[in-house]
Amino acid sequence: MATAVSAAQAAPHAHPGAQDASGAARHSAMKNENSLDHVFVIMLENHSQSSVIGDVNAPYITKLATHYTMADNYYGVTHPSMPNYIAAIAGDNFGIQDDNDQNIVNLDRPNLVDQLEAHHINWGAYMQDLPADKEARFGPARADGTLISLYAKKHNPFVLFDDVKNDPERMAKVKDYTALGADLDSKDAPQFVWISPNQCNDMHGGVYDTVADHPETPCPYGSAKDDANDAALKQKADTFVKQAVRTIRHSEAWTKQSAIVIVTDENDYTGDETNGGWESTDGCCDSPYVEKADPRISKDWPGGTYGGGLIPAIIVGHQSKGGHVDHHAYNHYSLLTTIEQNWGLGYLGHAGDAANGVKPMWSSFLSR
Repeated sequence: MATAVSAAQAAPHAHPGAQDASGAARHSAMKNENSLDHVFVIMLENHSQSSVIGDVNAPYITKLATHYTMADNYYGVTHPSMPNYIAAIAGDNFGIQDDNDQNIVNLDRPNLVDQLEAHHINWGAYMQDLPADKEARFGPARADGTLISLYAKKHNPFVLFDDVKNDPERMAKVKDYTALGADLDSKDAPQFVWISPNQCNDMHGGVYDTVADHPETPCPYGSAKDDANDAALKQKADTFVKQAVRTIRHSEAWTKQSAIVIVTDENDYTGDETNGGWESTDGCCDSPYVEKADPRISKDWPGGTYGGGLIPAIIVGHQSKGGHVDHHAYNHYSLLTTIEQNWGLGYLGHAGDAANGVKPMWSSFLSR
C-alpha cells in the first residue's frame, strides 16, 4: 500500500483525493449491501502486533484475535500518536509530525463528523477521564493546578477540529467514557462510536501520580517489551478492553450487524531505525528507500516518519469468522474507507484511494 500524506497543515489541502464532506468523491462510495448498524472503534497505544497478540499479559485481546478476525497486515500511517488519530477520522494528517502542538492545533478541515451528520448518522466519542474543560491538554488537575496526564488531548482527535470544538451540539457528543453504557441502551444510541481509554489503560503509560479512585494509577512508561512496567500496561489495557467489549455486547445497541474494531495507533518503533522506523511497502506510507517511492512524500512530507509500523487490528462481530486471519494490507485510511462505505458517506483525503492501494476492510468485517 503506497499512499502519501499531504502538505503541511497551513497549506491548502490540494491532494487529488481531497473532497468536502458532502460525499462528492473521486470514487463513488456506495453503501455496502451488508452494511453494519453500529461500528465501535477502541483505540489503544504504541504497541506492535507481535508485542500484544499472543502475549501472556494480554490474554483477552489474544482470545478475541483467535476467536474472531485479525487483520495481520495492518499498519499505522506514521509516528507519533496525534497524526495517526487525525488521519483515522480525516483521511490525512495535514503535515502534522508530532504531538507537541496538541494544545494549539486548529484544523479547519472536513472530517468524519461532517460526513456522519450530513447523512444523519448518530455518533459519539467517549474519552476516559475527559476533563470538564474538554479542550484541556491533560487531566485531571493536581491540588496546585498542574495537570496529570491521565487524559491526553492528543488521543481525542475530535476536539482538534474547529467545526467540532466550536459547535456546542457536537461537543456534547464528546463525552466521558462513563456515559457509554447508558448511551448504548438509549433509543438514540450512536451508530458510530469511538473509545479512547486513559493513558494507563491504553498501553501508553507515563502517569506517575496515584489518582484517587483510579486503581490503574500509577503507570510508568515501559522501557522494553515485557519489562515490569510494559507488562503492567498490557494487563491494564486487557482489562479495559474486556470490560468495554462486554459493555458493548450486552447493550441494546449490539446487533448481528455490529462490529467492534480494536487497534493501536502505531507500533513501538520496531522498524529499522536507520530509515526512521519505516517497515514495509504494504503499510503506509511508501518509502524513499525503495525504488519507485511515491514522489509526493519527498515533496510534501519533509521530516515525517514513513509509516507507523505493523500493529494489532481485531474485528469482533457476528459477521467476523472465528479464527479468520485477513492478510490484506491495511492502515488507518482503510478503516476510515470501510466506515465511509458502510454508510455511503463518500471519501475524505486518502480514504478510498484505490489507485495507491487503500483497500476497504470488508474481508475482515464480513469474513463469515
